[in-house]
Amino acid sequence: MKNRIVISLLFTLLSITVWAQAPPPPPAPSDVPIDGGLSFLVAGGIAYGTYQLKKRKQKRDDSI
Repeated sequence: MKNRIVISLLFTLLSITVWAQAPPPPPAPSDVPIDGGLSFLVAGGIAYGTYQLKKRKQKRDDSI
């Protein structure tokens, strides 16, 4: 009876240490900064819109 208790206690302690030594999870993927590219797209959109408005206004002035 005493041997079974010692063996079960030893097995329990060994299994806990095996689970405790698991490798750490992989690091979370890093976020992609969208500030640089997004600002260029917004600036390009504003410039293109301004160009189109000037072009439309010039075309309208020419037709009058």
